[in-house]
Amino acid sequence: MCPLAYGLGRRFNETYFSLYQDAIDFITERGSYAIIDPHNYMRYNDPSMQPTSGSVIGNTSDPNAATTEQFGDFWNELAGRFRYNPNVIFGIMNEPHNMSTELILKDDQAALDGIRDAGAGQLVLVPGNGYTNAEIWTNSSGNGLTPGSTPNSDVLGDIYDPFDNFAFDMHLYLDYDFSGTHNMCVSADFGPQNLVLVTEWLEEHNFTAFLSEIGAGSNELCFEALNNTFAWLESHPVFFGWSYWAAGPLWGDYFQSVEPFEGPEFNTTWPFALEPRIESYQPIKRFGISSDYPTEVAGSSPGNGTNATVASSYR
Repeated sequence: MCPLAYGLGRRFNETYFSLYQDAIDFITERGSYAIIDPHNYMRYNDPSMQPTSGSVIGNTSDPNAATTEQFGDFWNELAGRFRYNPNVIFGIMNEPHNMSTELILKDDQAALDGIRDAGAGQLVLVPGNGYTNAEIWTNSSGNGLTPGSTPNSDVLGDIYDPFDNFAFDMHLYLDYDFSGTHNMCVSADFGPQNLVLVTEWLEEHNFTAFLSEIGAGSNELCFEALNNTFAWLESHPVFFGWSYWAAGPLWGDYFQSVEPFEGPEFNTTWPFALEPRIESYQPIKRFGISSDYPTEVAGSSPGNGTNATVASSYR
């Protein structure tokens, strides 16, 4: 979107953006919702070895780093271009990690301010440190956290939205290291067990969250683990929805892909765990989109060519 020759900010590669907008319009004109996010791990200028390469946005000790202000400008421009599309949800950044949680708050706030200053009132998903993983939201150590990091739960509650239309963006995978790279799940109750602390935090502070990535292998234990996790989410209103990782033709034979007719999980996880759940939510109500449009977040079916296409809300 923002080539290195331009730098991070308001200037886009318009050829790329035109194709991007065509994809978003294709999804949303059919009644589905599109979560758009920079998939950059709160980094910019070197995608060669993601998620670790690139300079941390806002790192003032790195002369090559994009500034927090540039990040706000980027979001101001992007949100302004979609401000009249009520089916667009803004995800500030995919999986920040190994950086100051206080800096993440600063970057998140700059992005949120830029979105609102553009006149866009849609739902905004606010990420945290540690790859925004739900299971370590209240921790000071863990995967994607520099030892001694301030927990997300101690910092991100200070985010401010004049529209009061944000939710915390969280991820949860059901393999042993929460990475989504192993076909085996730990146990049938692994999801709920790892959501207890963050759910208590959300409830205590009257916040909401969206589980924008969840994934698991295709076997009986994982089907049970997924269904138990969905049941937990449904029974705790602080979580208002989830989306499954992943789908889209570029994923090829990635084991968690539910891409129709092609993904390895299309004939397993999709019919045994995902499709019945989504059907049980019907009719899906819109939820959480403020602005001048009817408010609400819905579900979509897979196959829109995006990364996480099975988005469901049940409130």
